[in-house]
Amino acid sequence: MSFRQMEYLLAVVEEGSFTRAAQRLSVSQPALSHQIRALERTVGHPLLERLPDAVRLTPMGRAYLPHAVAALHSAGEAQHVGRPRGDLDRIGLRIATLYSVALGIIPPAVLAWRRLYSDAHVELLEFGNSGDLANLMNFGGADVAVSAAPLHWDGPVCVLGREDLVVVLAADDPVAADGRRTIRLSELAERPWVLYAPDNGLAAVVAQACSVAGFIARPAVHTHHTSTAVQLAAAGLGPALVPRNMIEADFHGVQLTPDPPVHREIVAFTSTAEVPHIAAFIDILIEYGAVRSRMPRHTG
Repeated sequence: MSFRQMEYLLAVVEEGSFTRAAQRLSVSQPALSHQIRALERTVGHPLLERLPDAVRLTPMGRAYLPHAVAALHSAGEAQHVGRPRGDLDRIGLRIATLYSVALGIIPPAVLAWRRLYSDAHVELLEFGNSGDLANLMNFGGADVAVSAAPLHWDGPVCVLGREDLVVVLAADDPVAADGRRTIRLSELAERPWVLYAPDNGLAAVVAQACSVAGFIARPAVHTHHTSTAVQLAAAGLGPALVPRNMIEADFHGVQLTPDPPVHREIVAFTSTAEVPHIAAFIDILIEYGAVRSRMPRHTG
């Protein structure tokens, strides 16, 4: 077992693809696959499930990943021991977040935070659900997590606000032909939907919303990534429920507000609220995070 193998595993998980991970690491895909298989032999269990169009962690992989991230983080910190004092004082921020939040909420906050800490290094770790984030945080793999509220967390939690979801349809969809702005999900009950893979936290949100509307959504396609769901729905494969923050300025589909509304609470949580640069980032998230219907801050 080596740090390189752990780094390769993390790259595959973050990219969701062996091909993209190999490109990012500047290694050949066969070499990357060989190292992952060697790691799996050492652990004694498969860590990744290789699907036709994606890669996802197995249950053992989900249990192993936080340990690997923590080990890589500790190794990186150890490299600073023999460096000049100025390097030791350099600030870094490791942010764990959900795919949808990484695109819609995190960028303006990071930009504003770097105005305060211009020499700081920022690392972003993206996951599909808040449970994986909590596991990572428990092992010290990140400084702060921004996600839907985790089920179990004993450290400080700051409520950032509400992430509203909208229905995305193709621009020529007849449902939106009259210029309407809202829609009842029950109107889409007979259609096949663009749905999320089970390990994406939004899968449960969509299932619950459809259940309240009186139906179980039939899949046209499943995807791991929220941005892909936007593109597939806008292309006409079926309706999708996506965070409003995910809609880009050049979006070519139609977005309608569900009636009743569908949303989830977004929080920032960390092991300690006493570190100044982490506290500053959370404060900036509240101000610049672009979470709809922001709510008061609290810690607990």
